[in-house]
Amino acid sequence: MSHEIQSPILHLQQQQLLLRMEYEFEKEEFRRQTENMGVARKVKRGLCWYPASPGRSYYNSLNQLVIEITHTEDTDIEHNFEFGRPVCFFRQSADGKITYMNFIATVSYADETRMAVIMPGANAVMEVQAAENLGIQLYFDETSYRTMFEALEDVSRSKGNRLSELRDIMLGTGKPGFRELYPVRFPWLNSTQETAVNKVLCAKDVAIVHGPPGTGKTTTLVEAIYETLHREPQVLVCAQSNTAVDWISEKLIDRGVNVLRIGNPTRVNDKMLSFTYERRFEGHPLYTELWSIRKNLRELSGRSRRGNYDEREGIRNRMSRLRDRATALEIQINTDLFDGAHVIASTLVSSNHRLLNGHRFGTLFIDEAAQALEAACWIAIRKADRVVLAGDHCQLPPTIKCHEAARGGLERTLMEKVVSSKPSTVSLLKVQYRMHEDIMKFSSQWFYNGELEAAPEVRCRGILDWDSPISWIDTSDMDFKEEFVGETFGRINKDEANLLLQELKSYITRIGSNRILEERIDFGIISPYRAQVQYLRNKIKTDASLKPYRSLLTVNTVDGFQGQERDVIFISLVRANEEGQIGFLNDLRRMNVAITRARMKLVILGEAATLSHHSFYRKLMEYISKE
Repeated sequence: MSHEIQSPILHLQQQQLLLRMEYEFEKEEFRRQTENMGVARKVKRGLCWYPASPGRSYYNSLNQLVIEITHTEDTDIEHNFEFGRPVCFFRQSADGKITYMNFIATVSYADETRMAVIMPGANAVMEVQAAENLGIQLYFDETSYRTMFEALEDVSRSKGNRLSELRDIMLGTGKPGFRELYPVRFPWLNSTQETAVNKVLCAKDVAIVHGPPGTGKTTTLVEAIYETLHREPQVLVCAQSNTAVDWISEKLIDRGVNVLRIGNPTRVNDKMLSFTYERRFEGHPLYTELWSIRKNLRELSGRSRRGNYDEREGIRNRMSRLRDRATALEIQINTDLFDGAHVIASTLVSSNHRLLNGHRFGTLFIDEAAQALEAACWIAIRKADRVVLAGDHCQLPPTIKCHEAARGGLERTLMEKVVSSKPSTVSLLKVQYRMHEDIMKFSSQWFYNGELEAAPEVRCRGILDWDSPISWIDTSDMDFKEEFVGETFGRINKDEANLLLQELKSYITRIGSNRILEERIDFGIISPYRAQVQYLRNKIKTDASLKPYRSLLTVNTVDGFQGQERDVIFISLVRANEEGQIGFLNDLRRMNVAITRARMKLVILGEAATLSHHSFYRKLMEYISKE
């Protein structure tokens, strides 16, 4: 740990090595999947649509050639296609042989059944449209890695500029500076939120908003951004995922802030779409002229190869003039859009978008910073003079596939490093507005030094009188057994899943059907294992007695529940074996997320005999039995 503080350069070189390991591992895994995994398994894992149908092709507002792809089978499987991800197309012959098409395309937009894909040219579109038994699958994402390597390189090499100062403060012995400012009062925030906003305003270099579950991190961050905009004309707001960028953008839009969203939103609603760069670009008064010039250019391009020399020359001259005019219009539209925006919002990787070339920002805000790789944070930090990190390093870490790289320190985020080496920059939010006090208390003691308190309005919230807010159903005497399903799906415990559904139904009966439907009491079912989630989803889908409540039931992995909450949460821990092996459950940050999603009632199902080998679960059971 000590060399981290002594030498930022050594630390960054180490990060490069670890990132290289992750890159090679992921690349190899992708190759293996592509070569050995059947189409049906790829579909199941959300990596592929098959069969897929090509639809219309068109040029979008950014003059990119796009094709629409739809699929009608397996639409209930959560897929991993989202904006910016590379894809490849394939054909499958009658005997099951797969032939890949020789080009890479990029997802522009995807929902459950439809996708818009940016194509490299007209020939690629024709090939896709002519193909029978068409499929589309995710391709290895070289671009993100390339951008991260480039950022680490830039930060390592920088000398005598603002980036080198920020590097030495965040990773080295440099001291973070603070301005003396008269504190601003925010009567609608609690005292720890108010302190956090003021610390952000005073910070010269870096500030951290540490927001445990339910403490109003987003509210605090939005306030800090809003206040910063009174002092600076424009800020950059980033997060690791598109969903997190959308979430904070939406909250800012509600405050009347002019947001320009780079990249396509995943939370596709009209409100969000209207703030995207593409929509704004299309809506600009000069766009109609630009569009007709582009159309004209495409037509002339077809004619430029025909006719005699003079005619061809004439067409080429005309095209050159039109191109100049198109470029001038694009520059003008971009200037208007960027000058008018208070907040530029994008994912960390998309902050490297050509549109942002040459742009500098007084302040960069990174939300969900505890889920972002350090290298990804540096992509955006290169563009800013000071940095505000918001998140909770006691919840989900970044997703890392190579265990060796994770163990080597790739999992440890920039936020974590700054929290431990520069405590003066940290503001902990201490009042939570989500959970009954008893649900909150264990997490507070274990992860937050017992500093959290429940807001008065939620302290005693509950659904039924005389009901304990938190309970553990021990399956030790029931002879349940886990089964191994496969590397990425992990494990399944069908008996435990069936018992969970039984308990869920009995709790629904206790509350009463009418009350649930009238009050819209919602339920979350969580398991750390994808196979268990899939099994539970299928059971719920085919269970007639649960049909009236389906819209109020969400079943997902812990990662899928990050940032969400429900009135009632059931957790299936799955593990049941004589060796006391708990694998994935060793990651306590995941468990912290799982046990803090419930507002009023938390039910955990697990085999005490297996789990009590670990002190966290032993202590949790003791805590629950006392409550």
